[in-house]
Amino acid sequence: VDAIRDKILDAALEHVPQHGWTRQAIVLGAEQCGYPSVVHGMFPEGGFALVSHFNGRCNAQLVQSLKEKTSKGQQEVENPLDFLVQAVRQRMEMIAPYKAQWPLRCRAVAQPQHASTALAQVLTLVDDICYYSGDRSVDFGWYTRRIGLATIMKMTELYLLQDTSAGNV
Repeated sequence: VDAIRDKILDAALEHVPQHGWTRQAIVLGAEQCGYPSVVHGMFPEGGFALVSHFNGRCNAQLVQSLKEKTSKGQQEVENPLDFLVQAVRQRMEMIAPYKAQWPLRCRAVAQPQHASTALAQVLTLVDDICYYSGDRSVDFGWYTRRIGLATIMKMTELYLLQDTSAGNV
Protein backbone atom coordinates (compact mmCIF):
# COMPACT_ATOMS: atom_id res chain seq x y z
CA VAL A 1 0.00 0.00 0.00
CA ASP A 2 2.84 2.42 0.84
CA ALA A 3 4.45 1.84 -2.55
CA ILE A 4 1.17 2.64 -4.31
CA ARG A 5 0.70 5.77 -2.20
CA ASP A 6 4.24 6.93 -3.02
CA LYS A 7 3.74 6.25 -6.72
CA ILE A 8 0.51 8.26 -6.77
CA LEU A 9 1.99 11.13 -4.76
CA ASP A 10 5.08 11.27 -6.99
CA ALA A 11 2.80 11.55 -10.02
CA ALA A 12 0.60 14.10 -8.25
CA LEU A 13 3.58 16.41 -7.72
CA GLU A 14 3.54 17.08 -11.46
CA HIS A 15 0.06 18.56 -11.05
CA VAL A 16 0.85 20.80 -8.06
CA PRO A 17 1.96 23.82 -10.16
CA GLN A 18 -1.49 23.94 -11.78
CA HIS A 19 -3.79 22.51 -9.07
CA GLY A 20 -1.92 23.24 -5.85
CA TRP A 21 -1.44 20.94 -2.88
CA THR A 22 -4.94 19.56 -3.26
CA ARG A 23 -6.96 16.40 -3.45
CA GLN A 24 -7.46 17.24 -7.16
CA ALA A 25 -3.70 16.95 -7.76
CA ILE A 26 -3.79 13.56 -6.01
CA VAL A 27 -6.75 12.43 -8.16
CA LEU A 28 -4.85 13.42 -11.31
CA GLY A 29 -1.75 11.62 -10.05
CA ALA A 30 -3.78 8.48 -9.40
CA GLU A 31 -5.35 8.59 -12.86
CA GLN A 32 -1.91 9.14 -14.40
CA CYS A 33 -0.76 5.93 -12.67
CA GLY A 34 -3.75 4.00 -13.97
CA TYR A 35 -5.77 4.02 -10.76
CA PRO A 36 -9.38 5.21 -10.51
CA SER A 37 -9.95 8.69 -9.13
CA VAL A 38 -11.69 7.26 -6.07
CA VAL A 39 -8.31 6.08 -4.83
CA HIS A 40 -7.97 9.55 -3.30
CA GLY A 41 -9.71 7.89 -0.36
CA MET A 42 -6.30 6.41 0.49
CA PHE A 43 -5.34 9.95 1.51
CA PRO A 44 -7.69 10.97 4.33
CA GLU A 45 -5.36 13.86 5.18
CA GLY A 46 -6.08 15.32 1.73
CA GLY A 47 -3.55 17.70 0.25
CA PHE A 48 -1.36 17.49 3.33
CA ALA A 49 -0.41 13.96 2.25
CA LEU A 50 1.10 15.56 -0.83
CA VAL A 51 2.87 18.25 1.21
CA SER A 52 4.28 15.70 3.63
CA HIS A 53 5.39 13.45 0.79
CA PHE A 54 7.14 16.34 -0.96
CA ASN A 55 8.92 17.41 2.22
CA GLY A 56 10.02 13.85 2.96
CA ARG A 57 11.25 13.30 -0.57
CA CYS A 58 13.18 16.58 -0.70
CA ASN A 59 14.65 16.05 2.74
CA ALA A 60 15.81 12.57 1.76
CA GLN A 61 17.42 13.92 -1.43
CA LEU A 62 19.24 16.61 0.54
CA VAL A 63 20.46 14.16 3.17
CA GLN A 64 21.70 11.82 0.44
CA SER A 65 23.62 14.73 -1.09
CA LEU A 66 25.11 15.64 2.30
CA LYS A 67 26.15 12.02 2.85
CA GLU A 68 27.92 12.00 -0.51
CA LYS A 69 29.72 15.28 0.24
CA THR A 70 30.96 13.99 3.60
CA SER A 71 31.53 10.29 2.87
CA LYS A 72 28.54 9.39 5.05
CA GLY A 73 29.64 11.81 7.77
CA GLN A 74 33.19 10.42 7.98
CA GLN A 75 34.90 13.29 6.15
CA GLU A 76 35.29 16.52 8.09
CA VAL A 77 33.73 19.62 6.56
CA GLU A 78 36.30 22.32 5.84
CA ASN A 79 33.96 25.27 6.40
CA PRO A 80 30.87 24.32 8.46
CA LEU A 81 29.15 27.68 7.97
CA ASP A 82 29.50 27.49 4.19
CA PHE A 83 28.29 23.88 4.34
CA LEU A 84 25.15 24.99 6.21
CA VAL A 85 24.53 27.84 3.76
CA GLN A 86 24.87 25.50 0.79
CA ALA A 87 22.55 22.94 2.39
CA VAL A 88 19.86 25.57 3.00
CA ARG A 89 20.29 26.88 -0.56
CA GLN A 90 20.00 23.39 -2.02
CA ARG A 91 16.81 22.74 -0.05
CA MET A 92 15.30 26.09 -1.09
CA GLU A 93 16.06 25.34 -4.74
CA MET A 94 13.80 22.30 -4.45
CA ILE A 95 10.91 24.67 -3.75
CA ALA A 96 11.39 26.72 -6.94
CA PRO A 97 9.09 24.70 -9.24
CA TYR A 98 6.31 25.01 -6.66
CA LYS A 99 6.84 28.63 -5.59
CA ALA A 100 3.50 29.89 -6.92
CA GLN A 101 1.65 27.25 -4.88
CA TRP A 102 3.90 27.43 -1.81
CA PRO A 103 1.57 29.69 0.24
CA LEU A 104 -1.10 26.97 0.03
CA ARG A 105 1.45 24.48 1.29
CA CYS A 106 2.21 26.79 4.21
CA ARG A 107 -1.48 26.96 5.02
CA ALA A 108 -1.74 23.16 5.07
CA VAL A 109 1.30 22.87 7.34
CA ALA A 110 -0.10 25.48 9.74
CA GLN A 111 -3.23 23.47 10.49
CA PRO A 112 -3.07 22.11 14.04
CA GLN A 113 -3.66 18.49 13.04
CA HIS A 114 -0.58 18.61 10.78
CA ALA A 115 1.75 20.63 12.99
CA SER A 116 3.46 17.67 14.65
CA THR A 117 4.30 15.96 11.34
CA ALA A 118 5.53 19.19 9.75
CA LEU A 119 7.63 20.09 12.78
CA ALA A 120 9.14 16.61 12.95
CA GLN A 121 10.15 16.85 9.29
CA VAL A 122 11.84 20.22 9.80
CA LEU A 123 13.62 19.20 13.00
CA THR A 124 14.85 15.92 11.55
CA LEU A 125 16.20 17.72 8.49
CA VAL A 126 17.92 20.36 10.61
CA ASP A 127 19.46 17.68 12.80
CA ASP A 128 20.77 15.87 9.71
CA ILE A 129 22.25 19.06 8.26
CA CYS A 130 23.99 19.87 11.55
CA TYR A 131 25.27 16.30 11.88
CA TYR A 132 26.80 16.24 8.40
CA SER A 133 28.28 19.70 8.95
CA GLY A 134 30.30 18.13 11.76
CA ASP A 135 28.24 19.06 14.82
CA ARG A 136 28.57 16.10 17.16
CA SER A 137 28.01 18.10 20.34
CA VAL A 138 26.00 16.78 23.25
CA ASP A 139 25.74 19.98 25.27
CA PHE A 140 23.03 22.64 25.46
CA GLY A 141 24.46 24.20 22.27
CA TRP A 142 23.08 21.21 20.37
CA TYR A 143 19.57 22.57 20.88
CA THR A 144 20.37 26.20 20.17
CA ARG A 145 22.18 25.41 16.90
CA ARG A 146 19.31 23.32 15.62
CA ILE A 147 16.62 25.80 16.64
CA GLY A 148 18.71 28.56 15.09
CA LEU A 149 19.11 26.68 11.81
CA ALA A 150 15.40 25.82 11.71
CA THR A 151 14.58 29.50 12.20
CA ILE A 152 17.00 30.51 9.44
CA MET A 153 15.50 27.93 7.08
CA LYS A 154 11.94 29.09 7.70
CA MET A 155 12.85 32.77 7.43
CA THR A 156 14.69 32.07 4.17
CA GLU A 157 11.62 30.24 2.89
CA LEU A 158 9.39 33.21 3.74
CA TYR A 159 11.80 35.63 2.08
CA LEU A 160 11.95 33.42 -1.00
CA LEU A 161 8.17 33.61 -1.32
CA GLN A 162 8.23 37.40 -1.37
CA ASP A 163 11.28 37.82 -3.60
CA THR A 164 10.20 38.58 -7.16
CA SER A 165 13.66 39.29 -8.57
CA ALA A 166 15.00 37.20 -11.44
CA GLY A 167 16.95 34.13 -10.35
CA ASN A 168 15.92 34.51 -6.73
CA VAL A 169 16.67 30.91 -5.78
